[in-house]
Amino acid sequence: MSTPDPRPRVVAGPQGGGLVEGRRCTTCGEVAAFAWPACPACGGPVEPARFGPEGTVWSATVVRIAVPGRTPPYGLAYVDLDDGPRVLAHTGGPVPIGARVRLVPDDGGDVGVEVVG
Repeated sequence: MSTPDPRPRVVAGPQGGGLVEGRRCTTCGEVAAFAWPACPACGGPVEPARFGPEGTVWSATVVRIAVPGRTPPYGLAYVDLDDGPRVLAHTGGPVPIGARVRLVPDDGGDVGVEVVG
């Protein structure tokens, strides 16, 4: 039996950007970047939703430790999507907090972002 992939799923979106597939609660409006069977906030019913392609960097760091599939240094950022949840994303390098970013495809199956404007 295989373990489900816990990463948010990113699909192609407008103008080469990406969209995160997730869920939105039909009762309270809570959003999640994962396929929850029920709302994580109120337990209500959820419906499929897509979020992105842009957001704002909430926090960021540069990782200098090697992990399988990644050569250090590499950047990570928590991104608050404009119309959705906060997601952890790989960056092309350091990004400042508050920067506007767009979701982009990542070869490793992770969420990736690039700085816009």
